[in-house]
Amino acid sequence: MNINAFFARCFRAAAIGCLCVSFSARAQRSPQLPKAVIDGTGPGWYALNKDHFVNVNCEPDTWTWTNGMVHCTGKPVGVIRTIKLHTNFELVAQWRHLQSGGNSGIFVWATPESIKALEQGKGRLPTGIEVQVLDHGYAEQYEKQSKKKADWFTTNGDVFPTGSTTMEPFPPTSPDGKRSFPRKNLSKGVGEWNHYYVRAINGEIRLWVNGEEVSGGTHVRPATGYLCLESEGAPVEFKELRIRELP
Repeated sequence: MNINAFFARCFRAAAIGCLCVSFSARAQRSPQLPKAVIDGTGPGWYALNKDHFVNVNCEPDTWTWTNGMVHCTGKPVGVIRTIKLHTNFELVAQWRHLQSGGNSGIFVWATPESIKALEQGKGRLPTGIEVQVLDHGYAEQYEKQSKKKADWFTTNGDVFPTGSTTMEPFPPTSPDGKRSFPRKNLSKGVGEWNHYYVRAINGEIRLWVNGEEVSGGTHVRPATGYLCLESEGAPVEFKELRIRELP
């Protein structure tokens, strides 16, 4: 073999090896891509405020609106609903629990029939799809009090049907196959703000928690109704409630 050709071949091999190592090291050092957060601004979006909601079965002082922020005492258990019925839409909301173990939710496509029943004093919560708003302390308290593992719910954004509403949940699912469990645990703890983005189109609902899609379901029936905010035993706050209605 020509000695010059031999050294040239060795040099090329070494150079390629160095490049591979360099690219590999650079890939390992690369920061994660930023999360995409829908902030509810742009064409078609508008803010939901006090004028867009009516009380269903809460006390007059259960919900307080101040400068775009909604404070809920958590008592009694019940909901407020939008004046309008909604079918296809996008929704953004920020929320935070003020007490460890706090429980709340956002109801999507709550049926008019169930709302009417609540207004007549029959039951406390509507039929529809609940987007869970739950503090991590709830699971700890449940396991301590029941002596059972909290395996039928999570505190990171479950999506599930209530009453007679039906849904095919996206995996992973709860043991009974009804709840869509989040693929990632992204919710922050008590006192910290969380960001939800909900997309509900043609009977399909998807939830993003703090910038990443985690849960949802399809073939929801019925897939039109009211939006509701839930009071369920503990103080909670919402802000930056914004919606964009879709065809």
